[in-house]
Amino acid sequence: MDTGMLSQDEINALLSGMDAPSDAGDAEAAAEAPEAAEAAAPAGGGSTANELLSEIEQDAIGEVANISMGSSATTLYSLVNRKVNITTPTVSVATWDSVLQDYEKPCVFIQIKYTVGLDGSNILVLKEHDVKVITDLMMGGDGSNTDGELSELHLSAISEAMNQMMGSSATSLSTMLGKMIDISPPEASLVDLTAFKSGGDIAAFLAGDFVKIAFRMQIDELVDSTIMQLYPIDFAKEVCDTFLSAQGGGAEPEPEPAPQAAAPQPTAPPPAAAPTPAPQMAPQMAPQMDMNQMGMGMMGMPQMQMMPQMQMMPQMQPNMNIQPAQFQTFSNDFNPAQIQENIGLIRDVPLEVTVELGRTSKSISDILDFSPGTIIELDKIAGEPIDVLVNGKFVAKGEVVVIEESFGVRVTEIIK
Repeated sequence: MDTGMLSQDEINALLSGMDAPSDAGDAEAAAEAPEAAEAAAPAGGGSTANELLSEIEQDAIGEVANISMGSSATTLYSLVNRKVNITTPTVSVATWDSVLQDYEKPCVFIQIKYTVGLDGSNILVLKEHDVKVITDLMMGGDGSNTDGELSELHLSAISEAMNQMMGSSATSLSTMLGKMIDISPPEASLVDLTAFKSGGDIAAFLAGDFVKIAFRMQIDELVDSTIMQLYPIDFAKEVCDTFLSAQGGGAEPEPEPAPQAAAPQPTAPPPAAAPTPAPQMAPQMAPQMDMNQMGMGMMGMPQMQMMPQMQMMPQMQPNMNIQPAQFQTFSNDFNPAQIQENIGLIRDVPLEVTVELGRTSKSISDILDFSPGTIIELDKIAGEPIDVLVNGKFVAKGEVVVIEESFGVRVTEIIK
């Protein structure tokens, strides 16, 4: 029986027909839309890396970071006296959400500002455990003292380590970019990432997309983790442009040295004149002649003419009275109190005390290559006693200590 009402199947068929694409082109576009949307959305949100940085720019940033961190690893090795390995970096465009996924625990943010050569800043991110290991090694430990909370001492020590590391990195950048690069002292702070909804509360450029450079850092068997360096997009592009222009322009050809004037050839001496007989000299005139004037001509003169000069030497008179010097004999009686009194006369004389960490020898060419960040290896190993000298004389050995904010020396051995 036909009641004129549509069944449920017919209603579903009509609804499906309204949602279907009108033609084959729309159907193909609808099929490709989810894949395109998935490809356009980067991990962690934000723009894709290719939209903000080209592949050439990413490679340039990776090369700059690789060379910079290579010199920083050498500096860190000298600070902790352990083998340090920092692998090739990985460059990507990230957002604050992606950083939260990589670093869930509290970590240390170290902000580095460039003051000369580049206009911008970047942030180095280290894990809390890594900072404790590095600072313990710097203070003479074995890297196992990682208990307790991160204190101001840890932050101060890691700031000094980063200051030397990034200073060495700035020196490498200066050579690579062909201009002077300098930084301000780094500022370290402990950051709980979960307490910030947006990275803009820490640094303005962390509110949007930024460049993330990830390194794998290994320190013997103590540390094996990832450190990050965060760049603003504009600053990364500036570094890329400077690097590419320095590399693309190539080194200017050195100007050819100006031809040197030919050295004057020594002229042949004029032919010697025929020797003439030497004039007869009176004996009293011979001592007045200069020996430089008495050249080869005098060599041929008779020996009798040289005798007056030899006669000018003083002769010892046979009647001179010569006696040995007479000295007063010393007595054995002395007063010890008088000796102490005499020592008291010089107790206030200042003496210069020098603490010598070590020595080395360098050639002039090595010294001319010195620049900020240059590392000089000394002849002493870490932990070996240092030398204490008084007015340049080696008198004692000791060890370096810290007294409040100043260095000091604890004497451990007196040299006899």
